[in-house]
Order: sequence, then C-alpha cells, then structure tokens
Amino acid sequence: MKTFLLVPTGIGVGLTSACLGLIHALDCLGIKAGFLKPFVQTELNGSGADRSSALVGRTFKLNPPLAIGQHQVERMLGDNQLDELLEKVVSLHREAAHGRDMVVVEGVVPTGEASYAAQLNIGLAQALDAKVILVTTADMQNPEALADRIDMHLRPFGGTASPRTLGSILMRVQGLPADSAQIPLATDTSLRLTQPLKQLIEQLKPFSPLIGSEQFPIIGLVPFSNTLSVPRTLDVAEVLNADWLNMGEAEQRRVQRTSLTARTVSNALPAFKPGTLIVTPGDRDDILVAAALSSMNGVPLAGVLLTGGYVPHPAIVELCRPALKTGLPVLSVSMDSFETVSRLSQMSNEIPSDDIERAEQVTRFVSSHIDLEWLKAHSALNYATRLSPSAFRHELVQRALMTKKRIVLPEGAEPRTVQAAAICQSRGIAQCVLLAKHEEVEAVAKARAIILPPDLEIIDPNLIQHQYVAAMVERRKGKLTEPMAEAQLQDTVVLGTMMLALGEVDGLVSGAIHTTANTVRPAFQLIKTAPDYSLVSSIFFMLLPDQVVVYGDCAINPDPNAQELAEIAIQSAESALAFGIEPRVAMISYSTGESGSGTDVDKVREATRIARERRPDLLIDGPLQYDAAAIESVGQQKAPNSPVAGRATVFIFPDLNTGNTTYKAVQRSANVVSVGPMLQGLNKPVNDLSRGALVDDIVYTIALTAIQAIQRDSQPT
Repeated sequence: MKTFLLVPTGIGVGLTSACLGLIHALDCLGIKAGFLKPFVQTELNGSGADRSSALVGRTFKLNPPLAIGQHQVERMLGDNQLDELLEKVVSLHREAAHGRDMVVVEGVVPTGEASYAAQLNIGLAQALDAKVILVTTADMQNPEALADRIDMHLRPFGGTASPRTLGSILMRVQGLPADSAQIPLATDTSLRLTQPLKQLIEQLKPFSPLIGSEQFPIIGLVPFSNTLSVPRTLDVAEVLNADWLNMGEAEQRRVQRTSLTARTVSNALPAFKPGTLIVTPGDRDDILVAAALSSMNGVPLAGVLLTGGYVPHPAIVELCRPALKTGLPVLSVSMDSFETVSRLSQMSNEIPSDDIERAEQVTRFVSSHIDLEWLKAHSALNYATRLSPSAFRHELVQRALMTKKRIVLPEGAEPRTVQAAAICQSRGIAQCVLLAKHEEVEAVAKARAIILPPDLEIIDPNLIQHQYVAAMVERRKGKLTEPMAEAQLQDTVVLGTMMLALGEVDGLVSGAIHTTANTVRPAFQLIKTAPDYSLVSSIFFMLLPDQVVVYGDCAINPDPNAQELAEIAIQSAESALAFGIEPRVAMISYSTGESGSGTDVDKVREATRIARERRPDLLIDGPLQYDAAAIESVGQQKAPNSPVAGRATVFIFPDLNTGNTTYKAVQRSANVVSVGPMLQGLNKPVNDLSRGALVDDIVYTIALTAIQAIQRDSQPT
C-alpha cells in the first residue's frame, strides 16, 4: 500500500488544501486514495470533531477514521508510549486503506503547544512506510528563505537526498502574476505555472541545488488566491454571533468585500456591488432601502449587516419584503460598526467543514497546479479502466479546449447562461454565441460583476431572424408558410436551431428557462437524424462515487421496440467511448440470461441479439438485472460467463418508465450528480439543460456539446 505523508512547515501553509488537491489529482488518474488525519490538534481545530477529516470526507464521500485526540497523544507521549501510539495509527491506516489504492496522510503541524510535531511526523513516516511530501508557503522574491526552510524541515527525514523524501508542494505562493490564480471548473493542467516554476528552480540552485531536481522536485506551485478566501455570509454571522432578520441565501452568498457605509445614499452607491457586505448602523433605514432596491435590480449583495443593536421599523421591513424574497441576507449585531469591521478583518481563512462548495473550488485549484505526470510515475499502480467523476470532468474540459467549436446559446440574457458563456469563452472551452440584445447582456453582466470577454459574440435575434425564413420554409416544405416561419423564428431556440442546421454554429445548448420539448422539438424538425440512425435518444452520465457510468434512454423514447432498443445501445456505447468510458453494455431487464420469459424480457433478448449482430466489436450482454450488471459478486453468480456482468459501464433500460425512474432514484437517493440528458442520433449536437442548472452544469454541457461536434465531424457523411 503506497502512502504519501504530507508534512507541514508551520501554521497556515494550506496543509488540508494540499491534501484535498492531491487526492483529487490522484482521482483524475483513476487512483482511489483514502485519507487519514492521525491526530487532532485542539489548538488549531477547536474542541469539535476533526475539521480536516470532516472536510475531506464530505468532499470525496469518504469515511476517514476518527483521529486520536490531543489529550490522549500527549498523555501517551508523556508515558513514553510512542510505539503504542503508532500502533494505533497503523490500525487507523488500515481502516483508511480499505477499498482504496493508496492513502494520503495529513501530518502534524508544529505549533507552540505541539513541540513534539517533528517526533510524531518522523514516527508516522517510519510506522506507515510513507513517502514524505513537504508542504510550505513561498515567496518568489525570496528563494533563499524557501531553500533554508525546506532544508531545515527535511533534516529529520534525511534531507532532500533521502529516498524517504519525495518532493514539496509550495502553497499560497506570493509574487506570481496577478492573473495566475484562476479558479478552474475541473483539474486544468493548462493552468500550471511552468515558466515561473523554472525560474524559481534556477533561483534556488545557489542555495540548495537538489530542490527542483528529479531527486527532489517541486510537485506543485500553487499561487495565492483571494477568491478562495471568501467566507459565506453564514460564516460571518457565526463569527459575530449575529441575529438574523432575514437569512435568505446566506449559505450560498459570499463576502468578497466589506463596506462600512455611513454616508448618504448617493455617496454610498459605489459600494452596492455583487458580493459586498454592507455594514451600517441599524438606524440607517435609507441604506437598508437602497440595498433592497439594488437587490431588486439584480445585484446579488452578500448581505446587509446592521450594527449597534438597532432594528429597523416593521414598516421599513415590509417595504423591503420583495427584496428579502430574492434572498438578500440581513443580520444584526449589538457591537458598533468599528468593532464589527475589526472582528471581520480577523476572521480565519480556514475552510469550514460544511462549506463543500469552497472546498471543491480549492480542491480543483490545487490539483490544477500539481504535476500529474510526476504523480502518475510515482504512484506505482496498475491503472484500471475506471473513469472517476473527477477524471470525467477533467477530460471533458481538456477535450473541449482542443475543439474551438462555436456553440449557440438561445437563452442569451439568462444570468447563469451569461456567466457560463463568459467562463467558456475566456478559458477557450468554446466560442459562445449569445442570442440576446447587447444591452440586456451587459445589464446582467454589470449586475452580477461578470467580465464579458471582448471576443464573446452577442447577436440581437431581431436583426437576423429574416435571414432564415426562406431556408426554414425549404426545410419544412409543405408544412410551413413564410408567415408561419417568421412567427416561429421569434423563438430564439428555433432561431438557434436554424443557425445550427445551416452550419453557422457547431452545437446548441438550451433549457435553463425552456422546457425539454421546447429545446428538442425544433431539432427533430430541422436537424433530423444522422445517416446511420433512425431515431434520436438520450443518455445521462451518472457520476457515481467511484466511477462514471452511462444510462440510456431516460428522456426521449417511451417504449422502443427491439430494433430501436438495439440502436439506443449502439448510440450509447459510441457516446461512452467518445467521452473516455470503455463501453461494456448491459441490456437491463427484470430477468438475467435465459431464466425469464414474457414480452418485455423477450424484447430485451432480441435487442441484444440485433445489437451484437450490428456491432460485434462491442461488449454487449443481456438481458441482465441491474444488480447482476453493476455488482461483481452478483454478476459472477448470475452470469458467470458474461463479459459485462458485474462490470457494466453502459446501462440500457427497456423503456422510458424504467430508465427515467431509475436515474432519478439513483440521483436523489444516493446524492449522485448526473450530467445530461445528452441527445444522440441527431445530425448535429443539441443538448437540453435542467431548469435548475447551476453555472458549472451549463459550462460542462457546453463542453460536452463541443466534443459531440468533433465526434460528428470525424464521422463519414
């Protein structure tokens, strides 16, 4: 069992963040890593459960062993029972390693109280036969201090030349370019700071020639990011012990800046920006009303914090009611404004154990700056074909970056869509085209502090609709007149579909505010099916805890016959392959093999025969019950000679009732993320969004659509 022990050089070096990033990077390589925090340090953690274990557990859906309390550690060390203490750690390590490929261990932080940190870290390395990775901060302008710090903290392990020490991860690095701290959507190796790293290694050579060499590499150079230090409004309330007048979206909104506002409203207006926490005396009703108006105009303030123990008059609260319904948090403290702001400036940068959104951002950010090739070479594992959710997202973005496809977004002024388009455009995921009036998009961007890339295309639909009337009438000859086409083209989804049909764009994404039917119907009418297929179907990518699997068809065809079901299976297998999933196709039924009979199971049996005949190169088996397809032990018992049973990656359901019910049951009951539905079988890619889609969901769907466009390009016409 391979074990990495992350040893910190001091307080505040980003140790837990480094662990999160390393586990995520390993996951992107298909390696399942367990986590162990052997000891709780009460002076850093507080009196509750270990924060690192809780944070890693929630982020990766792990169940790390309970850490040993500080009181017990100090008592056993005082009684000269180090060996017995380490025996307990070995037992915890075995628990953390169960079902995992390797283990990441978080070392002990040296503090004034934990003077024994070095002793314990050395003991951990020896007892667990762990390789040591040093975690420290760095300043690009002071390489000498960095070299001295690394050499000093590695001396107990044999120094940089020791086979025990693998390398270092430099966290919260200062002195890097201001634009180097982008927050990625997935692990994005293009963000690695290779040139600054080379410069730093050259600067370190006079002081410590081995640092940065193959013998002791810098595994990660992670820049400092203000964006990742932003607390939720909820966290502010807890630190100040504030009373809620309106909680609103306090769990989602983040405090990017604090503005102490005691001026007149006209002079205070520049402070009303997205992410601002307005701190004002509680008797300033005018500031509260101004904040409410700002929220009603679409500006997502972090909240309004009223000081001095004053509470607004009920009539003022009622006047602000529409704004409060938009989610504006309003809280109150008894402290004066100056003391409140002082307390806020002293807030800890540590991630609360329940702030999963921030933990996931930190995880992706750190893993993007870790050398994946080095990690792969030093994990010494046989890589399985398993594609983890992290690896799926990573590959999705990486493949899309290479496509440079033009994707039209008919819901061009919808705020989530605008933000997703800006992200995709600025990061090269796709060339996005927003169908909306310029002023509407700019108003959304201004209200939400979205920076619109200069090359983002915004097209006013009213200016181009007339160009598509004749082509639309021609495509639906005998079914549409010019006036009917003009009327239908008022719908931006229809307009975007015509742009796609004529090859002016490569794909379309819609559904944030439209129904599935509204998105899909124009595609059926204007795009048609691909030459090899007779029907359109759909799949969901189900991001299970350990791997990504494909479910089809869960959204389009109510009751396909055997021929159609075989086609859905082939389409789904090809889609899985296109996205890096090795297709092992299970045709799902209530019966396995020859054990059952009846119309429904006979249909699945016949569909399996047809699919195998059409595509003998694919691994397809059925009928299989779901458990026989998904669980290895059940598959071996019920279908011992099946190449698919127990190892299925593509699940084809016999009808829409079964497929839709199953996907929703898994999604909701197991808290599984599903990406889709992705339509397949069309001549060109059109994809539907959930109306509850988050910005990240839209970005991933745009990336997925861009990859589909490449897939269509590579097929013969």
